[in-house]
Amino acid sequence: MITQEGQTQNKSLTREVQLLRWPAQQDLREECRSRGVPRILVVEAGLKAPVCDDIYEDWVRTPVASHDLKARADALAHRYRRFRSPQLDENGVLWFASQSVTLSPTQAELLSLLVSRFGQVVPREVLRFEAGHGAAPMTRNALDLHMMRVRQRINVLGLTVRTVWGRGYVLDVQNEMAS
Repeated sequence: MITQEGQTQNKSLTREVQLLRWPAQQDLREECRSRGVPRILVVEAGLKAPVCDDIYEDWVRTPVASHDLKARADALAHRYRRFRSPQLDENGVLWFASQSVTLSPTQAELLSLLVSRFGQVVPREVLRFEAGHGAAPMTRNALDLHMMRVRQRINVLGLTVRTVWGRGYVLDVQNEMAS
């Protein structure tokens, strides 16, 4: 990624982390910041280091060993994935991107299934039968009503539950589409 002369190639270290020259690519840095793209700023020798006040940003100074750069990129990618995946705690609090909402027991039960398969389709029948812990399965109408309430509750976190017609539901980030 970094040549002997300290030049960088403008490409990703991992699928998620963007490598940028600092300060030459300051405009691209701002664009990446606004889109929430994790990035490593490669600071040329002798220049003042940037202030990185964003959890999705780090910096290195040239020359840098490729294994050190990879370690920084891996740590940044891990931090990015951790904050970009919702977490549901044992008290029914859903955490996402350092924000949280408290859920009702039924909402927490439904979301535990969706969180465990984040970005993937969870069949309606699984949600109907698993909610209630062995009690009678939830009716279709009851499930629809609970999902409407879940959507309203998690909206403030930037999350949504999308309906996949004829299949089930997907918990996803509002501005992203599941691949």
